[in-house]
Amino acid sequence: MMKHWKRLCLATVLSGAVSLPMPVLANSFSGAYLAARQAQYVNDYETAARYFTIALTRDPSNLEIMDELILAQVALGEFERAGIVARKLEADGHKSQIGQMALAALEGAAGDYAALIKRADEGRLMGELVDGLLKAWALVGKGDMTSALAEFGKIADGNGTRAFGLYHKALALAHVGDLEGADALFGSSQPGTIMQTRRGVLAHVQILSQLGRTSDAAEMLKARFGETQDPEIVQMRTRLEAGETLQFDLITSPQDGLAEVNFTIAGALAAEPRGTDTLLFARVAQHLRPEMVDASLLLAQLLEDQGQLDAAVAAYRSVPSDHPAFHVAEMGRAEALRAADKMDAALEVMEKLSVSHANLPVVHSAMGDLLRGADRFEDAEKAYDRSLALWEGRENTDWRTLYTRGIVHERLDNWDKAEADFRAALAISPGEPNVLNYLGYSLVEQHRKLDEALEMIEQAVAARPQSGYIIDSLGWALFRLGRYEEAVPHMERAAELMSIDPVINDHLGDVYWAVGRKLEAEFQWKRALSFIEYGEVSQDADPDRIRRKLDVGLDQVLADEGAKPLELVNDDS
Repeated sequence: MMKHWKRLCLATVLSGAVSLPMPVLANSFSGAYLAARQAQYVNDYETAARYFTIALTRDPSNLEIMDELILAQVALGEFERAGIVARKLEADGHKSQIGQMALAALEGAAGDYAALIKRADEGRLMGELVDGLLKAWALVGKGDMTSALAEFGKIADGNGTRAFGLYHKALALAHVGDLEGADALFGSSQPGTIMQTRRGVLAHVQILSQLGRTSDAAEMLKARFGETQDPEIVQMRTRLEAGETLQFDLITSPQDGLAEVNFTIAGALAAEPRGTDTLLFARVAQHLRPEMVDASLLLAQLLEDQGQLDAAVAAYRSVPSDHPAFHVAEMGRAEALRAADKMDAALEVMEKLSVSHANLPVVHSAMGDLLRGADRFEDAEKAYDRSLALWEGRENTDWRTLYTRGIVHERLDNWDKAEADFRAALAISPGEPNVLNYLGYSLVEQHRKLDEALEMIEQAVAARPQSGYIIDSLGWALFRLGRYEEAVPHMERAAELMSIDPVINDHLGDVYWAVGRKLEAEFQWKRALSFIEYGEVSQDADPDRIRRKLDVGLDQVLADEGAKPLELVNDDS
């Protein structure tokens, strides 16, 4: 994929950019450059573009700044502006992958397929896979299907690119009316390939419907999505059951094919840690096909991941209210608003959605999550109740809402209801690590069913061996069982994985105290206190109790609480 140019990301340089006074930033090359780099470092593309523009006016021939400016402009979706800089780079004979991406997006949107083909033939685009797919769709746009199929075939024969070649070849065949050829390619795909993504499955369902194979299309929907309440799937299922023929609309033009190329590349990159490259491909897909809701949703998620919450909210809002995925966009918008500390606005979004999409369990569950995050546990309980009630008469597969309602019951001191929900969630999804851990940990805290609790937590650890929270639960369960020496390595591992978590450091202190390592215990308790004010802290972190342990020791605290004393261990004296 795209190769990144070197970036100056030294913290000392970046922090210096922040402290520069505004006149310096506005009137000097170095000030504008440092301000742009700092903005880019935190994914603030709008500010980065503004200051890179200022820096470029001071040094118009600086290739690195041109590249960085194009990147920021593409990330913002400002392709016309990016194109101006990219054309200058190209006219001066300089190669720039991000510049080529911007120009290819403009040419694709203008239907200039000849320019795209020439660009790909000269190797000026973004690598063999992207160049080949774009060229193939441009050939479709030129009406040269024979050459286009040959290009798709080259990609399908490439090392590691077979799935991409076959997927786009199938879409191109369906677009030009060769439904049998498209079906043959989709039908031969292996599980886990790009053919089996949501868009791939929906495309195949539409193709089967176009071929008059209505029952096959309906069966494929059921096999892939089950008894989902997803509005888009429900709509397709209803039309098939009524004997209607679905339109093939995944690709309606060669330009849509170009957009699909960028979207599939973005989707492949999104499977890895999400970075700027993924965002850029998603932006190009949206530019080429503005009504492509899947691209808008991916873009919104990427912006949210990068902390660009206002931009994420805007991307979510771009989804039309009559689109089947509108509820997904609104739930995403509410979450982005919550992350931006705009809880009232987030609740307003969800309250309206709970009315307009009252028949969707996932909407009420999301409302419950939002209320639970605001510590409005009674309201959250009602929202979860509404969600689960919508499963009446159908097999409930929603273990997650049972799990989260169980958490709310536990917070409201309704343990019997909480335990029932946790066990119901496990009945739907046996071995679910989060449920096993929460139930096991809660039982440990209540000194109940400790052997079963330990077994549950051990299962959770086996499933999530890198989870500090779950490993902490295992160490804590062993501590509660009086198996202090066994608890030590697990608690140490948990503290290694979650080094600034106050609860885990507090627990490690207790374990150290129990085995006679009292100085180390006091050190861990002091660490725990130092982290109490850091970020979002669990309700289990009790600073007053930690201070009391530092004053009188854990034994006295337990005695004051009426708890059983620790067994004397590791007393070599």
